[in-house]
Amino acid sequence: MKKLFYSQKIAPYVFVLPFALTVVLFWMFPIGNGILLSFQDVLKDEWVGFGNYQRLLSDKIFLKAVYNSAKYMVGTLLLLIPFPMLFATLLNSKLMKKPGLFKSIYFIPALTSVVVAGTIFRLMFGEMETSLANQMIGMFGLEPIKWLKGEWTSFFALLLLACWRWTGVNILYFLAGLQSISTDIYEAASIDGASKWQQFTKISFPLLKPTTVYVLTISIYAGLSMFTESYMLWKGNNSPQNIGLTIVGYLYRQGIEKRAMGYACAVGLILLIIVMIVNLIQLKATGTFDKEER
Repeated sequence: MKKLFYSQKIAPYVFVLPFALTVVLFWMFPIGNGILLSFQDVLKDEWVGFGNYQRLLSDKIFLKAVYNSAKYMVGTLLLLIPFPMLFATLLNSKLMKKPGLFKSIYFIPALTSVVVAGTIFRLMFGEMETSLANQMIGMFGLEPIKWLKGEWTSFFALLLLACWRWTGVNILYFLAGLQSISTDIYEAASIDGASKWQQFTKISFPLLKPTTVYVLTISIYAGLSMFTESYMLWKGNNSPQNIGLTIVGYLYRQGIEKRAMGYACAVGLILLIIVMIVNLIQLKATGTFDKEER
């Protein structure tokens, strides 16, 4: 028995076993079960084949949820990649005094519960004249706005919440990438007369590609799977004319509220396929799959 445990042939499998079991129990088995359920009507306990998927294609509320999630994802990508990269560059420069203080300030929102953050933002963008958002626009002589009842005003509130919570996290990602770049490269570029902007565009930005691809990948997933922020902002899963409904919110509505588990599983699988397709496209576009030249 002792020889068995100390065998060099068996030891690698012993170390891999916990990970393999985790993948099978908490990833492959749920996905397989979800695929089977997506072809069934659980309430009627009958096999419906592709009926749930055919229903999705003509479901206007589901298409609205897809549109909302896609719009939110694009908005977060446009804001939560270039600006954190710029802020990280500033924090990494020698001109910034007490960078540790600013890093702490930026990161504090990420430690805040999304439930608390959503509640605070719901109060900030309330309908009353005394809400913070209406007080601010009132300073410019504008009338109070029903922020969370308009499609684009509510979208602005959601994006602001996302930026407030995740800007600090992305800054740390980019800051770690910048600090892995040798200072000798910048010194050589400075000696050659390169300006700070040229150093950023010709050195920092290209060498940050692995970090950028990683942040882009997790941001796509986070944008398409967003739910809790919307749920808390509207104090439930029912927003006016579904302006805040997301794909996961629609899955929750069908699976938890209406108990249509088969239809909800079909929604979840469509979400998985969308996330995989979008990420594969961006990985291909960024050259991640290209073979390195030897």
